Amino acid sequence: MIDQVRPADLAAWIQSQPAGGAAPVVLDVREPSELRTASLPADDRFELVAIPMNEVPGRLAELDLQRPLACLCHHGARSQRVAMFLAGNGFDRVANIAGGIDAWAREVDPGVARY
Repeated sequence: MIDQVRPADLAAWIQSQPAGGAAPVVLDVREPSELRTASLPADDRFELVAIPMNEVPGRLAELDLQRPLACLCHHGARSQRVAMFLAGNGFDRVANIAGGIDAWAREVDPGVARY
């Protein structure tokens, strides 16, 4: 089962990950045009990586199996599918950011554009 993490709870999810190693990854699976419309601000708690959903299978080698990974999209459906794909391919610390960037704008940072 994939963890469902609300944007307001992402910091707690990150803190719950085992210490050591590189920072967790937030994998934004939205399309480039969506990224230009709204993006997460820089954060020293995680590394932001953008790979459109349809490119994830071909770019799987770019992701580290050892790092916790939380998937993000517009509302949470695409990121859930990617999280399930990653879990089926050996990633054991995967979460879906429920509600996506839209929920992020509502719950965490109203300065992030909604679309």
